[in-house]
Amino acid sequence: MKIFGGIDIGGTKCATVLARTSKNGAEFLSRREIPTVGSYEAVLDTCCRNLLAQIAGAELIPGAVEGIGISCGGPLDAARGRILSPPNLPGWDDVPVTDIVAQKTGIAARLKNDADACAVAEWKYGAGAGAQNMIFLTFGTGLGAGLILGGGLYSGACGMAGELGHWRMRQTGAVGYGKAGSLEGFCSGGGLSRTAALRYAEFPDSLLFGTAQGGSVTAKDIAAAARAGDRFALELMRECGEVFGLAASYLIDLLNPELIVAGGVFMRAHDLILPYAQAVIDRECLPQTKSLCRILPSALGERIGDYGAICAF
Repeated sequence: MKIFGGIDIGGTKCATVLARTSKNGAEFLSRREIPTVGSYEAVLDTCCRNLLAQIAGAELIPGAVEGIGISCGGPLDAARGRILSPPNLPGWDDVPVTDIVAQKTGIAARLKNDADACAVAEWKYGAGAGAQNMIFLTFGTGLGAGLILGGGLYSGACGMAGELGHWRMRQTGAVGYGKAGSLEGFCSGGGLSRTAALRYAEFPDSLLFGTAQGGSVTAKDIAAAARAGDRFALELMRECGEVFGLAASYLIDLLNPELIVAGGVFMRAHDLILPYAQAVIDRECLPQTKSLCRILPSALGERIGDYGAICAF
């Protein structure tokens, strides 16, 4: 048994966790959450103070903790422990996050792209257990992929493999990852919200925005409206599913995985997304690759980010 700390840095919130791990699973001892508001210095300072308080609350000394894993959306330089201006973290420009955390806690820290960290977590403890080739898609505030290929994590030449959110899927559409029509613009919580704001005028009878002429809705709002039969929300889910299916078909034919596992919006609304995605996969993929690949929601559920953080070390 080993004890690890974890910091999960997201565009909306940051969580700190303390966990006892073994080859059979992880036991979370404590968790704290804060909004990602203010400067990176202030956010990281609060995270480190919280984690030290969690260690003390578990009646441990810092030396009992093997290390602190830091999970964060890219782009980043994991080898040097630096966060490099992620689109969902404005102001986090070339942040030496592992040095900051190690200095403030006295515990060694390592950084991983959140998609890579969650891919490892899902592979070790979740839906991908036993798989040799698995792709994990974050499908949260943004969209990134972690690649388990040949029984190990594939990170690429500079650690940026899997930045699928930047793929241009259509020539027009909501902006995601700095690009209109990107995969992230269609298949993420932020992308769905922005797509809804762009297209609301096409559906004047929709109750999704209430009486507002446009405005901001969340992916959760859209899914709830779709389940209630709202025509606009169902159209948004159809478009999301079809774009997701096209991206998945590229991955299936290129990498021949056994599994594609997705968290976030897909995990919560796969009943609304997967039928459209599967229809595209059935049409686009080679029969041999398609027959071997399953599309599953994360088995780690809402704790996938916590698992990812401890697996980042």
